[in-house]
Amino acid sequence: MGVAIRRAGEGDRADVVRLLDAAFLHDPVSSWVFPGEEHRLRTHAALMNAFFDLALAEGHVDLTEDGTAVALWWSVPAGTDQDDDGAQAQDTEEDGPAMLRRAVDPDNERVELIGRLTDAIHPTDRPHEYLHLIAVHPDHQGRGLGTGLVAAVLDRCDREGRHAYLEASNRRSRDLYARLGFAFMGETLDLPDGPRMWPMWREPLESGPR
Repeated sequence: MGVAIRRAGEGDRADVVRLLDAAFLHDPVSSWVFPGEEHRLRTHAALMNAFFDLALAEGHVDLTEDGTAVALWWSVPAGTDQDDDGAQAQDTEEDGPAMLRRAVDPDNERVELIGRLTDAIHPTDRPHEYLHLIAVHPDHQGRGLGTGLVAAVLDRCDREGRHAYLEASNRRSRDLYARLGFAFMGETLDLPDGPRMWPMWREPLESGPR
């Protein structure tokens, strides 16, 4: 049976942020960004709220009809020069990672650092769909909801000849994404004194218009 999916909007903000917060509160990367548990409990939802804003601005948010699973996608064009843009923006303190830190947790440099590190490894030579975050409510895991959310976008990528990219934050998710056609790009992102992330790229399975 397929997964019923709809496009989320501003009216879904509270439910989506609540779901993301619950799903990622104890994730290795979130625990690294906010190493103090009490502080993470107070602040983590603000980061998820900012990510929701970014997804609405740069891509879209897919939500299962029952509200138990969500995926945040960004549509990334080709030719984005992260280094040049970042260097120029840093001079004016208006680049994305710095703005994110100021909005979420100004005294926490790791909020900014995680953005800079992932920007640095993000492919920029071909347009693609970027799976930024995906979350399934703990009470509804193991039902194929996450796979259904991802597969719906990957089917479109295959029809349109479009690539896809993500960073897996643990070995289990890395292996799951490999079964969906993503391939490890060969070099991990090892966060300083923190967990490992696996950049993964997916070629479209069918030829389509470029």
